[in-house]
Amino acid sequence: MLLLQYHNILIQSILQERFAPDTQPANIDQVISDFDNVTYHVSTPESKTKILISLSIRCFKDLEKYGATALLKREYGEYVVQPENGYDFSIVVDLENLPSSQEEKELLIQKIALLKRNAMAAPFEKAFGQFDELAAEAAKNSLDLSVPEDSGAEVMAVHYREEESFFIRASHDRVTVIFSILFREDTDRVFGKVFLQEFVDARRRSIQNAPQVLYSSKEPPLEIRNIAGVKEDVGYVTFVLFPRHISRDRREGCISHIQIFRDYFHYHIKCSKAYMHSRMRFRVAEFLKVLNRAKPEAVEEKKTASGRRFGAR
Repeated sequence: MLLLQYHNILIQSILQERFAPDTQPANIDQVISDFDNVTYHVSTPESKTKILISLSIRCFKDLEKYGATALLKREYGEYVVQPENGYDFSIVVDLENLPSSQEEKELLIQKIALLKRNAMAAPFEKAFGQFDELAAEAAKNSLDLSVPEDSGAEVMAVHYREEESFFIRASHDRVTVIFSILFREDTDRVFGKVFLQEFVDARRRSIQNAPQVLYSSKEPPLEIRNIAGVKEDVGYVTFVLFPRHISRDRREGCISHIQIFRDYFHYHIKCSKAYMHSRMRFRVAEFLKVLNRAKPEAVEEKKTASGRRFGAR
């Protein structure tokens, strides 16, 4: 199974080419698409040495409510500029003022290529911060951390696709992440159910430290049942992240992994369908070979002197 990358490879390759010391500055005007209806615009509107990278995200207004702007300014600092018209966030890199060492250049390229990931990380970071506060308060009050309790924490909803969203809710003993998943085709629904059942069963069989995964295809989970706009005709995948999954040294990786879940899931559904189609075509070709070998040989007809015909046996 392939694990999708969290960064945008096209942006990475463009910047690596432009950051190379022997590369001459050139005009750029390129629109790049990413997962979840995200669009980048890489251009040089002022001069060839100043590269403007702009980001457009469908759900940016939702992300702003949970601190996305502050997070992006924290990550990109001096490179942040006024957003380009039609985009939500922009940064400018001056090729004449790059870091001196190659290692620092690579780190900057990687950080810029993670622009979408960092923007989408805002609600997760906020939820992890709420978890720390609630856990500290629970420990102070000597609550049993193994007993779930309604903390009253906000359910953060991010409508990142036209008909799909994800929801995050923190409590004193866990962080719950819920994805709504809409299947466009009946075959996708069948494949999806098989994949998701494997996620559910993996923890029971062998991976005891994995997050708990729940899947519902009929009704939304209790955590989001009272939220306006939640539908009952779509699937819901729930990840329950316990303290061991969101420790300080694991949070960044956890955010990256869970953020790409929907794309990872649908990618492998498509790969499974493509593999099955290739096997079906192979079997059809084999059956055609068998049928061709089973055809009777053409009968050679002969004539007598009187003109009567008869076939050779």
